[in-house]
Amino acid sequence: MAVTLIRVLNALFSVYSLAIVFRALLPWLRIDPYHPVMRFLVQITEPLLAPLRRLVPAVGGLDFTPMVALIILWAVEQFLRVLLTVLL
Repeated sequence: MAVTLIRVLNALFSVYSLAIVFRALLPWLRIDPYHPVMRFLVQITEPLLAPLRRLVPAVGGLDFTPMVALIILWAVEQFLRVLLTVLL
């Protein structure tokens, strides 16, 4: 049971992390911001990125918020993995 739950958790964090990476890279490819895929990525990642953007200023026009979000996601995933391993 614990292994299955940890795998599901890992899959969810991986998919969300990929969404953040794609969200960060697609504007560099000049993808239309109104394209349905881009709008979907914005909708699912903005709840995490918007609060972080207020805390992490852009440096030289570069937004480091996605990198900070990925680090936070990794830390939360590791914490939950250890917690589930201990509790289950």
